[in-house]
Amino acid sequence: MLSTVYSCALVGLEGEIVQVEVDFNPLSLPAFTVVGLPDTAVQESRERVRAAIRNTGLRFPNKRYTVNLAPADLRKEGPVYDLPIAVGVLASTDQLPLQKLVGALFIGELSLDGSVRHVKGILPVAYRAWEEGYERLYVPEEDAPQAALVPDIDIIPVKSLGHLVEHLYDLQVIPPYVRSELNLQVPPDLDGLTDFADVKGQEHVKRALEVAAAGGHNVLMVGPPGVGKTLLARALPGILPTMSLDEALEVTRIYSVADLLPADKPLIRIRPFRAPHHTVSEAGLIGGGSWPRPGEASLAHRGILFADEILEFGSHTLEVLRQPIEDKHVTISRARVALTFPANFMLIAAMNPCPCGYHGDPVRECTCSSSTIRRYQQRLSGPLLDRIDIYIEVPRVDYDKLTDDRRGESSASVRARVENARAHQRQRFHNERRLQANADMGASDIRHFCQPDAAGKQLLNITLRQMQLSARAYHRILKLGRTIADLAGSEVIEVAHLAEAIQYRPRKLMY
Repeated sequence: MLSTVYSCALVGLEGEIVQVEVDFNPLSLPAFTVVGLPDTAVQESRERVRAAIRNTGLRFPNKRYTVNLAPADLRKEGPVYDLPIAVGVLASTDQLPLQKLVGALFIGELSLDGSVRHVKGILPVAYRAWEEGYERLYVPEEDAPQAALVPDIDIIPVKSLGHLVEHLYDLQVIPPYVRSELNLQVPPDLDGLTDFADVKGQEHVKRALEVAAAGGHNVLMVGPPGVGKTLLARALPGILPTMSLDEALEVTRIYSVADLLPADKPLIRIRPFRAPHHTVSEAGLIGGGSWPRPGEASLAHRGILFADEILEFGSHTLEVLRQPIEDKHVTISRARVALTFPANFMLIAAMNPCPCGYHGDPVRECTCSSSTIRRYQQRLSGPLLDRIDIYIEVPRVDYDKLTDDRRGESSASVRARVENARAHQRQRFHNERRLQANADMGASDIRHFCQPDAAGKQLLNITLRQMQLSARAYHRILKLGRTIADLAGSEVIEVAHLAEAIQYRPRKLMY
């Protein structure tokens, strides 16, 4: 007897419907064959399904079973097909009503005792099931809150295989997950983040980070060890604007596929802050693997990618960031597939000016030679430096400021100005859904939205000649000036806004 159950495979960040066809032949010798390009985890589902059915108290006739996962040219991986295969086996042996499988999609891993375990990637699976018009989605009980983020489809939380069988026979009906339990409009809890008020001194650096947060710009902080570069970077998430629901769902989808979503938080509401160690590989940074997975660049989408001691990263590892910084996405090509992951992040980098860390420090003498310093700083290539919007020197903090009991301006106050600047940008880009912040603008957008006044054009002309700026650097100055004008509440980019933007431009680190 033949039965067909529907499940879903993950291809990058998208779901792909999979037909699980189970053929039961009671006249053949015992065998259990899985075909359709399965990986090892899928092949091992045979033993999990057999044990789960028997330990649930159901029949598993020792005959021939052929399971086909269609389409056959799509690679199937992971234990997510355990539940649909088990349902197909039960249906093909007349232990489940076939009519109950119509309009339903199943996904889940089985334990040997029949309980249904968590699987990754539930959110894109739920999106695909909704797009394809399925009425019900059967998921592990633990994953129901995440799947319920998708509207207009009944999410059935399944605790065990036996529980599912009783539900399908209407003996003990499982109620759909109640979406009202998910309060999607609750603002994120920022209490655990570092407050700007706790950072002593460095007012000019705080201003630069405020400008960066208001427009989504990249930042490079240069200074000796212990002056607060890492502390300032970790305080930056506290002034970033609150994510919209669409942005939160984008980020949550990535974390769902990467299996990094906390069990108690089905929706990520705080912008990501990723700080990979400098030993990270290229695949770990931008994604990769035989079947590509998102890397740190994609996990930082809509948030911050913090590269502490950026010159300690491998030179080639750093260069792979050039494309995602410019294009806001990562494309990973393999022989069978080419996948694209979003990677619209703010790059916040910190570095010492020399190997010993004290070049230019007024207190401690640098022990490095000029050639050593030059070689050290040249690890950061010109093309990558050209993609940095804000370059800022972080000096040593005076003793008087360190011991001052007065608190600085709080992150909440700074965030209010940033939110106001982003509100101006949302209004400006209301017809351009691809643009979320000023840093996202391309050349045509800059020409349309970033026209300076007459004095500003004259200043840009002089600056372009004296600093020998590239076209990319020129455009970044205009975008930065647009952000500074938004913070000031000005619709016109004035000469003062451009002057501040120009002083943030990256320049040669050696003078």
